[in-house]
Amino acid sequence: MGINQTIRNLNRVREIAQILIKYGFEEVIVQTQLKRLIPESQRLKWKHGETQVLEMNRWERVRLAAEELGPTFIKLAQVLSNRPDLLPKDLITELAKLQSEVPTFPVEQARSIIEAETKQKIEDLFEYFNDEPIGSASIGQVYKATIKDGYDVVVKVQRPGIEKKIKTDLEIIKEIVYRGEGLFENYGLTNLMDLVEAFEASMIRELDYSNEARNIDQFRTYYKNKANLIVPKVYKDLSTTKVLVIEYCRGCKISDIEQIKEWGLDPEDVAEAGFDIYLSQIFENGYFHADPHPGNVLVRPDGKICLIDYGMVGKLMKKDKYAFAGIFIAMAQKDPRGMAMNLRRLAVDDDIKDSQLLELQLHELIQDYAYLNVAESSIAEMGTRLQQIVYEHKLKMPGSIFLILRALAILEGVGKTLAPNFDVYEFIKPYGAKLITEQYSVENISEELFYRGSNLISFLNRLPLDVKDIMRLTRKGKLKFEIEHKQTENFFYTLNRLTNRIMVSIVVVALIIGGSLSLLADLSHMWSFLGLPLITWLFFLGAGTLSFFLFFSAVRGPKI
Repeated sequence: MGINQTIRNLNRVREIAQILIKYGFEEVIVQTQLKRLIPESQRLKWKHGETQVLEMNRWERVRLAAEELGPTFIKLAQVLSNRPDLLPKDLITELAKLQSEVPTFPVEQARSIIEAETKQKIEDLFEYFNDEPIGSASIGQVYKATIKDGYDVVVKVQRPGIEKKIKTDLEIIKEIVYRGEGLFENYGLTNLMDLVEAFEASMIRELDYSNEARNIDQFRTYYKNKANLIVPKVYKDLSTTKVLVIEYCRGCKISDIEQIKEWGLDPEDVAEAGFDIYLSQIFENGYFHADPHPGNVLVRPDGKICLIDYGMVGKLMKKDKYAFAGIFIAMAQKDPRGMAMNLRRLAVDDDIKDSQLLELQLHELIQDYAYLNVAESSIAEMGTRLQQIVYEHKLKMPGSIFLILRALAILEGVGKTLAPNFDVYEFIKPYGAKLITEQYSVENISEELFYRGSNLISFLNRLPLDVKDIMRLTRKGKLKFEIEHKQTENFFYTLNRLTNRIMVSIVVVALIIGGSLSLLADLSHMWSFLGLPLITWLFFLGAGTLSFFLFFSAVRGPKI
């Protein structure tokens, strides 16, 4: 790293440190090397507008700090808002308020980036290019254009310098999390480094537009036979890692009821079609569009639905599909034990201390939501309750599960806007039943048996070699065992105290025996007191003193 780059990074670190202090997170600075960069005088300027920062709650300050820190931190916070299994509910609520609105950058820069990336002039690439952006996000800006063949397209252009800034911010975020890990755990924020590393991989992929192009191509392949779904085409010959040219999709937002009715479409049919598309993605293919807010779900005049923006997609393994569907099926059957079993099947890792408490909470969840009518029920509220239970019991879930719950909640809101009597659960039931049938089909059971049998054969083939290695190391005296002791400090402390008492008791007995022997010996030539030799007094005095301390220790008892 050159000197200029180091200076730029230092300036960014100083800027981040000042913002953290501004919003009352001085301890993050004080407990890391960032404290060297901030003068004491700066630590008193804690105001947001006219409001004293410390009058706000901690999680509100986290959100405001993320907003001021910029695009990387906003996107990280938005990713964290989809992980209610790892973060407190109140923090999730605040992070969900974040908006990634950013100012536009000049069209001259966009044109320069397009020409530098494609090695062609704008006039040679497009018949028409609209200089007014139709969208602006943290990483890119979107323009409408017409290619030489006469087709309308959208052109996504990456912000100038954003890659370098994001990578710098990622390094700083990782350093802050590493240095302040203990502090964040005190706030109830655990496994933050794992999340940050996953976020880093996601951001690096998002900075390369060829990944989004690949997602679109995969969607076109997966859903080519889905008659009511339109996946726009990518013009790969015009696209690069920083420029993405996609077919323009004409239509209105799925929430635009007036336009939908004006086209002669039934809003309830549109809601059902949208939900059918998403549920088939989740429960049939396990490959789904993960950001279905109304701006990304367009309705065409012919009633077909076009999904745009494939920067965020989710994937579900087959076993996770079955477990996720099992949660909803068990809920419909009012079976808290079944819900608990499927939650544990779904978890990547769990540390459940009280299974009965988990089942009790799930029973209460079922009782609260199973008997509500359509107008009162809400998959969003149910999902929030379920996520809180997952967080309390430290069930670490695949990130895609929370993307699904978020997507279903968004779609439910859209569906009820289009049709007040829209019932999400009725739509999910047939997909759940279909998955249960698939799970216990001859083909799937055969596949599972083959997988288990292959693992068993592999184990049996490897076993003789492993035993041979163990015997060889044993003969050479090189076999080693590593034992990890957990929560044994009190045991060893108690054992040490008992050992000390035994040793003191032996010394007391030795002193008493020594004193007794001194009475039998001829010590008339030594100084005496009350008819007893001095050495006898010393033996008994030592034994008495040690006996007193031994008695006191026994009465107080060992520390457990």
